[in-house]
Amino acid sequence: MSRIDPLVQQLGKAAQAFIDRQKAQILVGGQWTDPADGAFFTTSDPATGKPITQIARGGASDIEKAVKAARSAFDGGPWSTMTPAARGRILWQIADLLEANIDELAELETLDQGKALYVGRWAEIPGAIGQFRFFSGMADKIEGSTIQDSIAYQPEGKQVFSYTLKQPVGVVGAIVPWNSPLVLTAMKLAPALAAGCTIVLKPSEDTSLTAIRLAELMTEAGLPDGVLNVVTGYGAEAGAALAAHKGVDKITFTGSTATGRAILDAAKGNLKRVTLELGGKSPVIIMPDADLDAAIAGAANAIFFNAGQVCIAGSRLYAHSSIFDRVAEGVVSAAESIAMGHGLNPATQMGPLVSSAHAAKVADFIADGKKSGASILCGGETAGENASFITPTVVTGVRPDMRIAREEVFGPVLTAMPFDDVDEVITASNDSDYGLAASIWTEGLSSAVRMTERLQAGTVWINGHAMYDASLPIGGIKQSGWGRDSGKAAMDNYLNLKTVCAIV
Repeated sequence: MSRIDPLVQQLGKAAQAFIDRQKAQILVGGQWTDPADGAFFTTSDPATGKPITQIARGGASDIEKAVKAARSAFDGGPWSTMTPAARGRILWQIADLLEANIDELAELETLDQGKALYVGRWAEIPGAIGQFRFFSGMADKIEGSTIQDSIAYQPEGKQVFSYTLKQPVGVVGAIVPWNSPLVLTAMKLAPALAAGCTIVLKPSEDTSLTAIRLAELMTEAGLPDGVLNVVTGYGAEAGAALAAHKGVDKITFTGSTATGRAILDAAKGNLKRVTLELGGKSPVIIMPDADLDAAIAGAANAIFFNAGQVCIAGSRLYAHSSIFDRVAEGVVSAAESIAMGHGLNPATQMGPLVSSAHAAKVADFIADGKKSGASILCGGETAGENASFITPTVVTGVRPDMRIAREEVFGPVLTAMPFDDVDEVITASNDSDYGLAASIWTEGLSSAVRMTERLQAGTVWINGHAMYDASLPIGGIKQSGWGRDSGKAAMDNYLNLKTVCAIV
């Protein structure tokens, strides 16, 4: 408890003015309104449990209106007839406005989600800005291709001209999680808008503030009415209605694998396209020839960044037996040096988890690991006035069949295990239902490249972890999801491929 510093700096004027509105409405067809049934719920500061403001509790009827607005904007509105370059200019202007309001956005993100202020201010919100800048340049680079076909039965004196077109899928339902709200929202909105789609956004009920502020800035940037609609509320109400709505052409979702399965089931009514970026249990492999100082710092950051609430968190550490003790001691030392406190305290390196309920789930994983025979080298404690902090935790003596080794904990909990040879660690790393990411730490480039080919993961880093920008695709295999966010590959999520075959 003594490690939890309660000192909180004052909110800046812009963030305080946003909170002082006392309630946040939904956005439908360019109008901010109360939800149809007038219901609101309270969003709270996860560090203290104290209320922040009231959020509209949208439901199925609000989703119905939002989908109609998005459909109207797509079918006959200015967005579908606007030139790609004009769409790109609006996306660039959105990035400019995000940059101009970055301090406000960072404070709102921290207050709502709990993350240390520097995480939002210097990592995640710049990442969101990068998404809009990158995809502003993709709007006018959507290209089909000509095909040299071999059709031989065209009428005499005629020939066949075959080519493909890429066209926007239509209305997109975007459902985003609570761990990194703004950047993950940008990863959905920017490519969908660049492709020419219209959107209904459902933010997490735990972290809606920056999505609302983002929508205001996007309107200010010149986004036409109805192109973006925002319905806040609970997943079982607004989220389920959006996933099942037959007027939605595509769902894009980031979150847990369990919720991903539920979205797939809801989406089958009209066989809408679905992109899923789901859970992970990413291995961090440290070879005996690694730069150990860099590897230890990298392994600690891979799991403790954002309190481990990251889908690509390096939650399974494999270190060669010859260096295992040194690596474990180094990561423990790093864990014990982390300054915990309210995210708005400039000295804080790790804030609370998103809620006391989530912290209780993480604590249950730790307790189950201890009961199953694992040893806690450090941490493992619940702390804070709202019982929402989990002290950085390193666990050893872990068997592959333990829950803590197999399931996504989504908190600052690292399982550390030794290995003796490459085949052993590759087999252990791949023995998972997930396949989102992995990292290898070694000075042997040839060995690293061969290991990379064998690892079952959507992304592999060498001598780094969680290295991303808007140009790099992110996504997984196995139960870590379908499709990719970010990079050129993300555009395909929002485009239909049409083949044209003309006799000329």
